[in-house]
Amino acid sequence: MLLSGIGAPYDPTSGKGVVGRSYSYQGAAGARLFFDDKTFNTFMGTGAVGVAIDDFNGDNFDHSGLDFIHGGSISSGNTGARPISYRPTPPGTPRWGSEWKKAVARYYNRSFGIGAQGACLSYRQHYLDLDPQYNDVHGQPLLRMTFDWGPNERNASEYLSRVCEHIGNTMSPTHISVQGLGRGAQRGSHYDIVPYQSTHNTGGAIMGNDPSTSAVNRYLQSWDVSNLFVVGASAFPQNAGYNPTGTVGALAYWSADTIRQYIKSPGPLA
Repeated sequence: MLLSGIGAPYDPTSGKGVVGRSYSYQGAAGARLFFDDKTFNTFMGTGAVGVAIDDFNGDNFDHSGLDFIHGGSISSGNTGARPISYRPTPPGTPRWGSEWKKAVARYYNRSFGIGAQGACLSYRQHYLDLDPQYNDVHGQPLLRMTFDWGPNERNASEYLSRVCEHIGNTMSPTHISVQGLGRGAQRGSHYDIVPYQSTHNTGGAIMGNDPSTSAVNRYLQSWDVSNLFVVGASAFPQNAGYNPTGTVGALAYWSADTIRQYIKSPGPLA
């Protein structure tokens, strides 16, 4: 839409414009458990093998005294422990060298994680636009993402990491490593795109009832070009503590059903 000039690009200074507005990512927290006396055959796992709890997501728990809203889903799963991407080592292990190699070999099959996938709010200063400097091989400007963790995500991650740590400690691990946006050395750290965290990007072409604050209407139809329907998580103005797949699928069916009617009588639907 930005390359085609469809819809007004969002301006974070004035707050005007709609395309690129309300970009959101997804917070994370968790704990990794290490055992000297147990093995788990993690290399045999699949993505569907796991367990999740929703007790600390959304409004499912008491937020009294907490400095954040929403929360996150907590799960423990196993996607096969790919040997290149999966190199668990307990706290205090050197980051390279022979001792690091020994720890990787020892705990590859004696470790598993408990993770929290947290909600992420949209902030005025987080948005997508066209990069003024970098282009692709066709000379088109690349999409630029302006994003950092907000206070709500940091505070929620701190809380959820403690929940994961508590769950992990009940299993009496030999070692436990706790991760989060706001724990230990990571406190106050900025978002880093280098380590993989999630593919759950949302926002940028959000849906709404007002063309001055949304890029598409409730049917995911562009306010500016009636034969353009934008389907995907770009329609979400915020990000929940879930995978977005179900909602994206529901919106796709909703929009497709509308397009069937649109073909019979083209034009703006809202």
